[in-house]
Amino acid sequence: MTLASLMPVLPELIVLIGAMALLMLGVFRGEGSTALVEIGALIVLAAALVVILMQPAAPAALFGGSIVVDAFSRFFKVLIIIGAAAALIMSAPFWRNHKINRFEFSVVVLLAVAGMMVMVSARDLISLYLGIELMSLSLYVIAAIDRENLRSTEAGLKYFVLGALSSGMLLYGSSLIYGFTGTVSFTGIAAAAKTPSLGLIFGIVFLFAGLAFKVSAVPFHMWTPDVYEGAPTPVTAFFAAAPKVAAVALFCRVAVTAFPNIMLQWQQIIVFIAIASMVLGAFAAIGQRNIKRLMAYSSIGHVGFALVGLAPGTANGISGVLIYMAIYLAMTLGTFACIIAMRRDGGQVEDIDQLAGLARTQPAMAFVLAALLFSLAGIPPLAGFFAKFYVFLAAIEGKFYTLAVIGVLASVVGAYYYLRIVKIMYIDEPVAAFLPMPKPVVAVLILSGAFVIMFFVYPAPLVAAANAAAKSLF
Repeated sequence: MTLASLMPVLPELIVLIGAMALLMLGVFRGEGSTALVEIGALIVLAAALVVILMQPAAPAALFGGSIVVDAFSRFFKVLIIIGAAAALIMSAPFWRNHKINRFEFSVVVLLAVAGMMVMVSARDLISLYLGIELMSLSLYVIAAIDRENLRSTEAGLKYFVLGALSSGMLLYGSSLIYGFTGTVSFTGIAAAAKTPSLGLIFGIVFLFAGLAFKVSAVPFHMWTPDVYEGAPTPVTAFFAAAPKVAAVALFCRVAVTAFPNIMLQWQQIIVFIAIASMVLGAFAAIGQRNIKRLMAYSSIGHVGFALVGLAPGTANGISGVLIYMAIYLAMTLGTFACIIAMRRDGGQVEDIDQLAGLARTQPAMAFVLAALLFSLAGIPPLAGFFAKFYVFLAAIEGKFYTLAVIGVLASVVGAYYYLRIVKIMYIDEPVAAFLPMPKPVVAVLILSGAFVIMFFVYPAPLVAAANAAAKSLF
């Protein structure tokens, strides 16, 4: 193993070494180093992003093929870093306003990012599990980072207990797959699994159950609303963005790379969880009064829509998933920027009714939030419409007509609760205005809002990148 041979995993090394260095800085300088560690974490993420963008296009395999760096993994690593950086930028003013001084937050986010980068590059069951556990253990910690807050510690505990269960299912599924194929490598599994055996199908079911928990797909979604509501808002923003993107990427790689010859078997699982997630996400959010719980059910629904693209198992379908996750990331970060800005002298406000009359008290924020909500609902010409268009098109091309029809109907139902928030902002009588938005939060909101509103003008770069990334899996 030479230094030159490690160049494909240089971004991961930068993030890990940066996390260790910032941890030492925080330990020796104490809580007063929080601002310095936050800036350092952003510099580390920026450096990793530059290295990823400069990497050669040719795929590279390391550690006996257990890690692969290709166009697919690079696409998702860029999204993960953007999601993590935006969450860190939005978190700084939030922690200061709430007088929570935790330098550990930025360090643990970097460790979670390293785990996600390993996940999207994993090409065997062992590297897959290592990546998932590094990410998951980091997420359990930051869910409970506000130690004085009962809701935050409860969210961390719930996430940890249910996460441990899902890890056990994933490991059990992996051991069954290894037992029936004799290998942990995805390419080896694909070669060995020419015909479906009962034991192998059991293994796939348990493996997919563990992955479905990580993307919070039905029926493994039960942790999502409680954790989203209980965790501090910047932590929820991070959960809804980067880990979700990484888990969907892993789902795509495992399904397409490890089980291409028994597609019919895993397609049934994907179709079921996609339909269940879309329907539950559409109906369960209707009665929500807390905006973070509403975003939790919304995210469950959006995972369902993304999995519609995976169901056909085609390059076009995977390309649709990639476009969907990129647009979902922008919409989610923008919406959470608005949720973080819901603040009055009494502290953070999470009740949807407190947005009443926002169009008259803070028209700019109301306009961008309305655009983001319309986009989440999939209304043209906003980016969210194109996200759904690409995955539904792939489903129709793959002859999954029922799946596409249910998806469209779920979108119509889901539009109700997004439009209800717009109605509250524009028609209801105004309540007291929120405090001015912190500048870092404004920056995230402007960038995500501009992307969502202007995407239709020039979608070609994202579509071309997604197509190239999807083709690298096949």
